[in-house]
Amino acid sequence: MSEQPQFKVTIDNITIDVPAGTTILNAARMIGGDVTPPAMCYYSKLKDSGGKCRTCLVEVSKGSEKDPRPMPKLVASCRTTVMDGMEVKNITSEKVLDARKGVVEFLLLNHPLDCPVCDQAGECDLQNLSYEHGSEVTRYEFKRRTFEKEDIGPFISLHMTRCIMCFRCVYTAEQLTERREHGILERGDHAQISTLLGKSLDNDFIGNVIDVCPVGALTDKTFRFKNRVWFTKPVDAHRDCNHEKCNGKVRLWMRGEEVFRVTARKDQWGEVEEFICNECRFHKKEAKDWVIEGPSVIKRSSVIAQGHYVGTMKPPVLIDKVIGKQPKFLMEIHNVSDVNKPEIELSKIDGPAHSDDFVQGSKK
Repeated sequence: MSEQPQFKVTIDNITIDVPAGTTILNAARMIGGDVTPPAMCYYSKLKDSGGKCRTCLVEVSKGSEKDPRPMPKLVASCRTTVMDGMEVKNITSEKVLDARKGVVEFLLLNHPLDCPVCDQAGECDLQNLSYEHGSEVTRYEFKRRTFEKEDIGPFISLHMTRCIMCFRCVYTAEQLTERREHGILERGDHAQISTLLGKSLDNDFIGNVIDVCPVGALTDKTFRFKNRVWFTKPVDAHRDCNHEKCNGKVRLWMRGEEVFRVTARKDQWGEVEEFICNECRFHKKEAKDWVIEGPSVIKRSSVIAQGHYVGTMKPPVLIDKVIGKQPKFLMEIHNVSDVNKPEIELSKIDGPAHSDDFVQGSKK
């Protein structure tokens, strides 16, 4: 059996060898850093995802060694496979940066500016994308598209007005649960994610649509409006889950001893490492239900990292050991201070103390 051929591809002047059939986006992810194009619809764990949002557009300045001609238009890196000798420009291309700015503007045309009240704020991919590649002002002067709120179950809130039509949740429900729970209704500007006749989403793994949603269209009702994500502390934890398809490895969002939210763990690209069941996500909201492994790794650029901590142990309470049964002074300030001289008793100085009271050789 012959080995899979390796192709040499250069992205932003960085050359790497990748297996044949690798997409430009995944090749860029192997390099990492700013070389990696953003992706709002592509999800490596979902079959047929990608090709919807166009945020991963790149410029192919050289097609291959055999055909060095550049591609005439920008291409979606999540759907374009590499060729041997291909040269790609991402952040080094003015065309790409300008096109990406335009794509972000289109994504924000109908998106409501309700970040202060949105539960996705602080971990929203569209927020990050708009800060990095968007414009400071909007040219849109017309009424934004809105949808009526729809009840799709006791645990998931659907806010279709915020949706960017990435299709991730549809693929998740179809491929993970092996049945079509919801889909795209209507066409064009009227297209929306919905269930037929208001059906409730209630299978064992449907909660994963919350994790794959890049915006605040699908949120956790059990966490909704209870806390801001940057005030909570993410920790990795696990439990022995009874579901055969769930490994019980999750991320707890805690504040003190209280568990506010349970989500699946995510990798550096914001993708779920392993999907979890509804029991772990919605019904295990106490710290005693989990074995806490330690603090989650959060990007330093994330607002969630502002209150991050090292270690999950509560600081020791020493006040009882210090005070004992009878209240008394906790410490003698003359003995621990670097300012006051222990040989000088402030109570014996006539009048208020001054700096020269502590100067050696002073007459006082």
